Amino acid sequence: MTTLSIRLPRSIHSAVKTFAAGEDISMNQFISSAVAEKISAIDAENYIKERGKRGSLEHFREMLDKVPE
Repeated sequence: MTTLSIRLPRSIHSAVKTFAAGEDISMNQFISSAVAEKISAIDAENYIKERGKRGSLEHFREMLDKVPE
């Protein structure tokens, strides 16, 4: 584990404190989980973009033709 010092606006700090308490976890755990979710979302978006670059409209239409009405 590493230590990271961040500055948050009071409104965000207050919201984190409230949500963390509602989940019965520490603020550190809440923030760590939020960062992990954001990283996962960015990774998924990047994967989809890269995967999309390998696709073709022709192949897509071929697959659609195989779908029953």
